[in-house]
Amino acid sequence: MSETEIKQSVRNFYDQVGWQKVADDIYQNARYEDLRPVSHEYIHKCHMRVNRYLCHQGKYILDAGSGPIQYEEYLSYSEGYQYRVCLDISLLALQEARKRIGGHGLFVVGDVAHLPFSSNVFSNAVSLHTIHHLPKSDYLKAFHELRRVLKNHASAVVVNGWDSSPLMNKAQLPMRIMERLFVKTSKNPHADSTAVNPRVQKPTGTFVNKMDADELEHLLGEDFPIHIMVWRSVSVRFLRAMIHPFLLGRFWLKILYLNEELFPHFFGKKGQYPLIVFRK
Repeated sequence: MSETEIKQSVRNFYDQVGWQKVADDIYQNARYEDLRPVSHEYIHKCHMRVNRYLCHQGKYILDAGSGPIQYEEYLSYSEGYQYRVCLDISLLALQEARKRIGGHGLFVVGDVAHLPFSSNVFSNAVSLHTIHHLPKSDYLKAFHELRRVLKNHASAVVVNGWDSSPLMNKAQLPMRIMERLFVKTSKNPHADSTAVNPRVQKPTGTFVNKMDADELEHLLGEDFPIHIMVWRSVSVRFLRAMIHPFLLGRFWLKILYLNEELFPHFFGKKGQYPLIVFRK
């Protein structure tokens, strides 16, 4: 597919599928998250890691690829700023975001690789699970665009998934065993949680293009230094397969979170979801 076709397919997916509600305040795209109570505390604390790298003051924070501001924790990212500028390729995403933040938001249909903003205007920027929808030719553009629109000495936080995670690769056999033992649980992403429309379990995906840590650092080069920390080291598949209330799931997630806090760079590069920070 051409670059234009890829972006149109991503827009169509989120307008027609991803940001369609399947239950109260639950979007179809929630299939990419583990919403069970046993994982709630761990997921919450991982989401809140983003706030550590934001100054929470100033006129504008950019949310590049905002979606509908899907989770409650996401609302906290714009606390302290006058406006949250939500940019997304999906019109439906922005309509849903407006319902959540109203006059606190400014809403722009746009492309993270071609930001329609002046340089040096944002006090901070966040981009969550967005850049992996870009073709390879736009990865570098997106990072440079995010840096361009930042004020001097401001920071941006990018959360994405790696193409391959050494930690999750090593967990493949245990996950397969657990999935065979607990087939019902592994097939239901909302098991042990509020029931939702079963359409959330059988969606059709869209274009995704991911890199690993070495590829990204090589692509950006020495003139674009980044810090790679951990956002979350385990995949949703791992959580659903391995973490269960009757197997002390909350306890093991507390241990995992503590280790991620102690060794953020290791888990950021070797785990599933890095938190990438760069400063202008």
